[in-house]
Amino acid sequence: MSKLFKLGQIFIIAMLLFSCKTPTPKDLAKENLIPKPSKLIAKGSSFELTKNTVIYVEAKSEGAEQIGTYLANFLKPATGFILQVKSADNAMDKKGISLSLSDSKKTLGDEGYELNIGEKKVQLQAYTLAGLFRGIQTLRQLLPARIESNKLQEGPWEMASGTIEDAPNFGFRGAMLDVSRHFFGVDDVKRFIDLIAAYKMNILHLHLSDDQGWRIEIKAWPNLTTHGGSTQVGGGEGGFYTQEQYTDIVNYAQERFITIIPEIDMPGHTNAALASYAELNANNKTTELYTGTEVGFSTLATDKDITYKFIDDVVREITALTPGPYIHIGGDESHVTAKDDYIEFINKVQDIVNAHGKQMIGWADIAAGSLKDNSIAQFWQTKPDNALKAVKQNVKVIMSPAAKAYLDIQYDSICPLGLHWAGYIEVDKAYNWTLESNVEGISKEDIIGIEAPLWTETIKTNDDIDYMVFPRLPGYAELGWSSNDDKSWDEYKVRLGKQKSRFEFMGINYYKSELVPWEDVE
Repeated sequence: MSKLFKLGQIFIIAMLLFSCKTPTPKDLAKENLIPKPSKLIAKGSSFELTKNTVIYVEAKSEGAEQIGTYLANFLKPATGFILQVKSADNAMDKKGISLSLSDSKKTLGDEGYELNIGEKKVQLQAYTLAGLFRGIQTLRQLLPARIESNKLQEGPWEMASGTIEDAPNFGFRGAMLDVSRHFFGVDDVKRFIDLIAAYKMNILHLHLSDDQGWRIEIKAWPNLTTHGGSTQVGGGEGGFYTQEQYTDIVNYAQERFITIIPEIDMPGHTNAALASYAELNANNKTTELYTGTEVGFSTLATDKDITYKFIDDVVREITALTPGPYIHIGGDESHVTAKDDYIEFINKVQDIVNAHGKQMIGWADIAAGSLKDNSIAQFWQTKPDNALKAVKQNVKVIMSPAAKAYLDIQYDSICPLGLHWAGYIEVDKAYNWTLESNVEGISKEDIIGIEAPLWTETIKTNDDIDYMVFPRLPGYAELGWSSNDDKSWDEYKVRLGKQKSRFEFMGINYYKSELVPWEDVE
């Protein structure tokens, strides 16, 4: 008995020593968060995630359990931990990680959050579920970079203690993926959604139709995909999303609080449609499928009733599948559409989009029309004339200046991918500007946010996407999220360089710019 008693004492002492482990000193202010938070106070200690950590969700916080499950699922591959997600009254009082919706955080807006990290508790509060989700992205960046791995890694899993209060500067922060020039499947799009979600972006604009391919099933016009979706740049087999597949993408994005904006480009960039249906052409003859990269040669017949029936059918079917508020109608580079015809076309399409309960977005060329103040113009050209015309019509603007924000523009003259018609965009140039001071005459009040488009004339694989998107995308995310009060490339490039290990654990084939001091960080 005495021997057993002594063994019991040793076990109890060992357990006490283990449970009294001194937290590792850590400085929250030295963490490399992107986007940079609004407010941060470091406490000098740390919280350790273990296999016994429980994720508590406030019982009255409807929908928060899905965020808790998302977090548990995210943490599992690298840690091996199967963390419990429990609903509880007074979850904020529990040891572990707690998630709660609170009216007291309303001042932080729909995507703001407060994160309090102590030695025994991690408390995440927000006014909305979107805010909780954005806070989770901060929490993941506070854990070691190896948390991003899809394979089991060694711990410990510690994060610096302190308080972060954070909210976005702009409500619209997105990227565009062109799936028309080269087609990317459902899993590829989901991967892209996860990459932009990690940096708190909330918009994915899908460019679903162009001269080279039509990528979304329209049941009233089936030949759009069976014929118009059958090829791509270079003559590959192309592809398209069934309505069920598109819905899967939309739902996946919604779970990550990302809004899908579908774009059907018109009246130009329409050869895939013109090759599919003769009646959409002025001469009632179908065109040949196109696999090149030139622009500006195609146009719908803008004076035919069938054209507007076609557009109404397309908008109706896509609207039924898209819960977000926007439909993008393109409107750019319609070089062979007579100006008066183009203006009348934009005005009619605007009415069609509105009739289906959506706001129209178009590339800033649409400012030639008579825009309603609920329409939105996307500034992209090297000259801002069209964007300024839109602002004069009380129309809000998305900032996507090609010379600064286009992800397909080459980094330099030896970049193996991309184009350079708008110059070159090294990583410093991508970051060293502000939305509100980019164009004289367009103020912050005129801008809803930023979007970084990736056109895919030269982009064929996920590795190609990664190479052109990273490391520029985190900078665009920060331009949209963070305030500009203390903005500095010299400070930012250090934080960016310390994302190296995180990029690599995420499997990102990033461009290793010589302007960035890349550094492996635990």
